[in-house]
Amino acid sequence: MIGGLPMSETRATILIVEDEILVRWAIADYLQDCGFKILSASSAEEAIHALRQYALEIDVVFSDIRMPGSMDGFGLAAWIKEHRPEVALILTSGHAQRSDAARELCENAGEILRKPYDYEAVLARIEGALQQRKP
Repeated sequence: MIGGLPMSETRATILIVEDEILVRWAIADYLQDCGFKILSASSAEEAIHALRQYALEIDVVFSDIRMPGSMDGFGLAAWIKEHRPEVALILTSGHAQRSDAARELCENAGEILRKPYDYEAVLARIEGALQQRKP
C-alpha cells in the first residue's frame, strides 16, 4: 500500500514528458508505484499526439521545459491551455529562472519543480493538482 491506496488501484493518469530517458523512467516507476497510470512522451509533439489519442484519460501532464523538437514545454503548456484546459499541468526544469514565465503561462502550474526531483514533492504537487480539478 502506498499513499493509503492499494497498489492495484489506479488514482489518475499522468503523461510524463521528458526527453532524458533515464529521468523519465525513474519518475515513471516511482509514480506507477504510487498507484498512477503512466503514459510517456519524449517531446512536446509526442505529448500532443498522446493528448489527442487518450483525450479522456489524461489527468495531469508532468513536463520538462527544455526538450528537442519544434516545441518546448512552454509551447506545450500553451497548447494544453488552448486545447485541453481541464488537464492539470506541472512543469519541471533544471533552470530556476524559468519559474516566472511558467506562472504567467500556466496559472495552475505554480512554481516549477526543479531537477533533480524530490519525489515526495512531485507526489504532493500531483495530488494537489488533482484536488484542484475535483468539482
